[in-house]
Amino acid sequence: MSNKHIIACAMEQLTRRAMSGTPWLLLLCLVSTAGGGVLQARAQPDSKGFITIDCGLQGGTGFVDNFTTLAFVPDNGEFTEDAGTCHNISAENITPSMGKIWYNVRSFAAGARNCYTLRSLVPGLKYLIRARFMYGNYDGLNRLPVFDLHIGVNYWHTVNISSPEAAKNVEAIVVVPDDFLQVCLINTGAGTPFISGLDLRPLKNTIYPQATKAQGLVLLARFNFGPTDKSDVIRYPDDPHDRFWFPWVNSVLWIEMSTTSKVQNMNPDLFEAPPAVLRTAISPWNDKQIQFSWEPQPQPNDPSPAYFVIMHFTELQLLRANATREFYINLNGDLWDRDAVTPAYLYSGVYYNTFASRKSQYNITINATAKSTLPPIINALEVFSVIPTTNLATDFDDVSAIMAIKAKYQVRRNWMGDPCGPGTIMVWDTLTCNYTIAGPPRIRRVDLSSSGLNGDISSSFADLKAVQYLNLSNNNLVGSIPDALSQLSSLTVLDLSGNQLSGSIPSGLLRRIQDGSLNLRYDNNRYICTNVNSCKPIKTKSRLAMYIAIPAVVMVLIAVVALIFCFIRRKKQGSMNNSMKPHNDIMMSYASGNDVYTNNSLQLENRRFTYEELEMITNNFQKVLGQGGFAKVYNGFLEDGSQVAVKLLANSSIEGVSEFLAEAQILTRIHHKNLVSLIGYCKDGDCMALVYEYMSEGTLQEHIEGRKYHGGCLPWKQRLRIALESAHGLEYLHNGCNPPLIHRDVKATNILLNTMMEAKISDFGLSKAFKGGSQHVSTEKVVGTPGYVDPEYHATMQLTAKSDVYSFGVVLLELVTGKPAILREPEATPIGIIQWARQRMARGNIECVVDARMGGLYDVNSVWKVVEIALKCSAYASIQRPTMTNVVVQLQECIELEEGPPDEDVNGSFYTGESFNNPNLSYDEYISDQSTNMSQNTISLPMKHDIKGLAAMPTGPFAR
Repeated sequence: MSNKHIIACAMEQLTRRAMSGTPWLLLLCLVSTAGGGVLQARAQPDSKGFITIDCGLQGGTGFVDNFTTLAFVPDNGEFTEDAGTCHNISAENITPSMGKIWYNVRSFAAGARNCYTLRSLVPGLKYLIRARFMYGNYDGLNRLPVFDLHIGVNYWHTVNISSPEAAKNVEAIVVVPDDFLQVCLINTGAGTPFISGLDLRPLKNTIYPQATKAQGLVLLARFNFGPTDKSDVIRYPDDPHDRFWFPWVNSVLWIEMSTTSKVQNMNPDLFEAPPAVLRTAISPWNDKQIQFSWEPQPQPNDPSPAYFVIMHFTELQLLRANATREFYINLNGDLWDRDAVTPAYLYSGVYYNTFASRKSQYNITINATAKSTLPPIINALEVFSVIPTTNLATDFDDVSAIMAIKAKYQVRRNWMGDPCGPGTIMVWDTLTCNYTIAGPPRIRRVDLSSSGLNGDISSSFADLKAVQYLNLSNNNLVGSIPDALSQLSSLTVLDLSGNQLSGSIPSGLLRRIQDGSLNLRYDNNRYICTNVNSCKPIKTKSRLAMYIAIPAVVMVLIAVVALIFCFIRRKKQGSMNNSMKPHNDIMMSYASGNDVYTNNSLQLENRRFTYEELEMITNNFQKVLGQGGFAKVYNGFLEDGSQVAVKLLANSSIEGVSEFLAEAQILTRIHHKNLVSLIGYCKDGDCMALVYEYMSEGTLQEHIEGRKYHGGCLPWKQRLRIALESAHGLEYLHNGCNPPLIHRDVKATNILLNTMMEAKISDFGLSKAFKGGSQHVSTEKVVGTPGYVDPEYHATMQLTAKSDVYSFGVVLLELVTGKPAILREPEATPIGIIQWARQRMARGNIECVVDARMGGLYDVNSVWKVVEIALKCSAYASIQRPTMTNVVVQLQECIELEEGPPDEDVNGSFYTGESFNNPNLSYDEYISDQSTNMSQNTISLPMKHDIKGLAAMPTGPFAR
């Protein structure tokens, strides 16, 4: 058997043994899973701080495990807010030796996200979370699901069930920022999420120092070497933290060693391996080497996971004076540390890397030194991958307020997990949020109209300090309007119409109405009056109505006059030139409802040019800067000498005019430093043109191909800056525009560069905007550029902001590789850059992907991270792609990696991407063709070791 399969095979054997062995062993092997619920008083942490939940257990009574004495509680409605349904697994998947914990599951067929909330935790403390899943054909469909897990707003793992009887285990160690923790199951459209159980265990903040506020650890394997009993899995109470130490026994390869003496832990001990684990070890039979291997386990969200390795060493033999046990540790044939390891007699020792290692495979060998008279030993091994935990949850005060509102009115919408994310696709129904790079998301809009609300208006609404729009209309609200609502400085619309409210309108709200900062709607409330002194609903309402009606009448009159003026002017223009009629007809019919940015005619605020002026500006259209499907772009100069680009419509087709008008309408309404600015327009007879700011350095595509500067190459730092600036532009379109805008044609030729090499997005002819609160736009046909088009959009005809994210991922890969979106190599089938990059990255060497023209002048960690961002952006399922806000944050981190202090230790700046690997039994994990294995063979990993050497003692029975 090859060494690289040893760990996988050992894990498989453990699984089989667990499924067929005693109920105790089955529980040990499978209990490491995650889930959760709304934890009420009956499910508070016990005296040890433990929470142990049997998900799907019906009834209100739990049970105590006979072997561990741990109490399991059921996840009834108190945990899940009545979400999900309980099921028993099918009879054919139940065995006599199976523990009762595996008899049932809870599934969640409704809602994109369903969450468990564990409360009464200690903010800032580390916790171990385990999730367990056994499908067991509970639904009789025999359809194996795939779904995602989140810890709070951070992606944790993709659960991929391999067979009905297979056990899926996931374990993580994270720092909990608040007094609660949410574990959410995300429906990705590949089957109904379900869960079998949840464990949560508190840890000391001093142990597992690699787990921080910024990153969590996901367990790949935890092995106890050398126990004589192959079913002897160490857990609570032998391990007070209730970790699972699976036995690894192979009498063919290793000699099992053990002692009955007490083994003591070092002080301080950063990992606290239990003495029961340290009392056994292994040593090789015939040579001086111990060897074990594993391969990375990619997830759709992280094709190149990085790992921490923790090895435990304790000398179990009292050595003779002339005996020596000393050894080196090697990773993939390279010496991991120059210092040799000498285990201390009956004292714990640990050896670990301080920065996560990223390799295409891991082959660890432990070799005796030349002067060692005894072979090496090892007692235990832990391997973790890394997940970032940097996504910001919704503002704490906003969460507290909206949760209180949810509880008061018993809101039955899909209000699960974090209110604002992660990403706009996960926002609670009827809420809209604001996102910034520097701070947490804030709730901006709340629409609870026609939601069956009863009782008075909750004071918690006044705690939503960032809310701008609050709609409580058409409910059954009674009582008075709280004056505290007038203190919401951001509130511009308050709709209370269609309720049963009474009393006077608070003076604070009246002042807000008078100064024009608030639009209050309160009609169809029979008992509302405008002031406390005269509370007669019908008569006293007239003064407030006057405040609102008079400005409205004035605005209507102004609008009527403006319409009459426009009609007369348009009629005169039509009589001057009949040739304008076809274009004007298109303009009048264009606003057919496809885009909320359109209008009935091209009425722009920018400067209007005549055709003669364009001829003068462009010197009779002498110099062509570029050409598209429907227009040419010409070089021009204004009267003040400033240079411009003139885009002249060259095709009179309806499609061309429609795109042209869409771009004109959009560019007059959006303004951002990373979007090309519109200076003016021309609508003169058949002539239609747009005048832009001049972008002297052309398109990003020209620079990637090397057509600029006589084939010169963009340096990596410049590429990073261009990527970040382009991302800022897209992020503004998705979140800064009202309504949000989807570009729909993001590509390297639509990213332009000015004289300062600043990137700006251009060409908005295909752009679409959301209407209302929808999350997608249904289109009649798919448009865009081959190689950049979102495959999910192509399949469903439903356009989302994540379609831009996909296209941007392609642009990122172009920046990294210097290749086009579609590679057309001689005598080969054309291939997309995403597939091309994944195929080469699977070889484990990023140099075969990075643009060789850069000559290696880049920080390898920033390149790694950009590639990972690109692959996440280009995931097939849009739900697995990040938002542009998240992309901006990660690209900024890449720039920080690239521009770090020059004397910074390279080994200390490893990027650890999101890695979601199964702890013990995930050898059958899904690995798609999108996954890649990566390595950095040229960088040695700094190790920490805490091994105390003692004076030589008489040798034991295994001396050489």
